[in-house]
Amino acid sequence: MEYFKLARVIHVIAVILWIGGVSMVTTVIIPAIKKMKSTQEQIKTFENIEGKFAIQAKITTILTGLSGFYMLYELNAWNRYFDYRFWWIHAMTLVWIIFTLILYVLEPFVLHKIFKKYTNENPEKTFGIMHKLHWVLLIISLITTAGAVAGSHGWFWIK
Repeated sequence: MEYFKLARVIHVIAVILWIGGVSMVTTVIIPAIKKMKSTQEQIKTFENIEGKFAIQAKITTILTGLSGFYMLYELNAWNRYFDYRFWWIHAMTLVWIIFTLILYVLEPFVLHKIFKKYTNENPEKTFGIMHKLHWVLLIISLITTAGAVAGSHGWFWIK
């Protein structure tokens, strides 16, 4: 059971770093980049910051997934996927899948190329769309986190 406690600590720290980073990118970095005058400066700055954060995000999403699935395994709690009161487990899994696909598949193989092409054509629109998508991901992540904290402490909003 000591490994379970360690897994929970790893899980919470990884989520803090991961979603906290998404929050920083969404609420501070993208708005600051959008105010830059030069398109080349916008692209270069975003790619430099994104490149460094991508490493952190990849590590923290893997740690989140491994620790989360380990805790489900240890608790033999797979049946919670069939109970609507544990909607937050579904949400955590879905958010994890979305970010993992973005970080490991879409960003390196698709999104990076699209970003380069469209920022050169219309940087204002491209950064605007990217900012909106980050807001969607952040809001979904925060709702999920709130549900997970409440639900894991026995507060079920749905009876």
